[in-house]
Amino acid sequence: MTTLIEPDTAAAADEIAPSNREIALLLDFDGTLVEIAPSPEDVHLDRRVAPALAALRASLGGALALVSGRPIGFLDSVLAPHRFDIAGLHGAQIRIDGEIRALAEAPADMRAALSDLVRFANSHVGIIVEDKRLSIALHWRLAPALESEALALMRAVAARMGPAMRLQEGKSVAELVPAEASKGSAIARLMASPAYAGRRPVFIGDDITDEDGFQAVNAMGGLSVRIGGDRESRAACRLASPTVLRHILLDAAESGGLTASSFMQDRP
Repeated sequence: MTTLIEPDTAAAADEIAPSNREIALLLDFDGTLVEIAPSPEDVHLDRRVAPALAALRASLGGALALVSGRPIGFLDSVLAPHRFDIAGLHGAQIRIDGEIRALAEAPADMRAALSDLVRFANSHVGIIVEDKRLSIALHWRLAPALESEALALMRAVAARMGPAMRLQEGKSVAELVPAEASKGSAIARLMASPAYAGRRPVFIGDDITDEDGFQAVNAMGGLSVRIGGDRESRAACRLASPTVLRHILLDAAESGGLTASSFMQDRP
């Protein structure tokens, strides 16, 4: 048996989100519902997951959302024909009950920043630029030796763009995002909407970019769950991998029940 929750956090997690309370389920995408891929377009979602999420959403009274750095349009395409509440682009885009509730504006100098990053990618093998319109990500997973150079460039571009944008650093990626956008603020907005209000938020993520969400959920008395990794985290407990999470979600969709305790158990 594999212990999925660190022993020193299991009791605290049960106190934070008692298993008999109804939950709202908030899920990151990359590294959480899918394994991290060499490039953003290479991710693969198990075909059973989207129908399972739809079943869980019904059992949770609609209180299920994705909270991701991906654009809403991309997530819709991967999860089709199912459509979910989504906080995309780290909260710059939010759709609740089919309605866009928030949409940040791209600054005027975003195109100039994109040109600088594309130039860098064109001259360095393995560097990938992901243009999300409201944000821009620079990936170096295929060129780990270039991490310092890539980060230095992103930090310089962020400084040039000023307070309207902030730099979000993650696993082999750095992203320029609107300063007002964060997963924490997006989760707060979701939890204030009717389907989520009064429930215990459970947020599951895997990266530095999810720490703001973990902190927000902890402050709300919810349960924060990190997927994998040995890095220090604000998350109350951990699951070993996206595969383990997938089994929990599929089992819960079949049984029709999902509580905080679903994420606090040993699995083979």
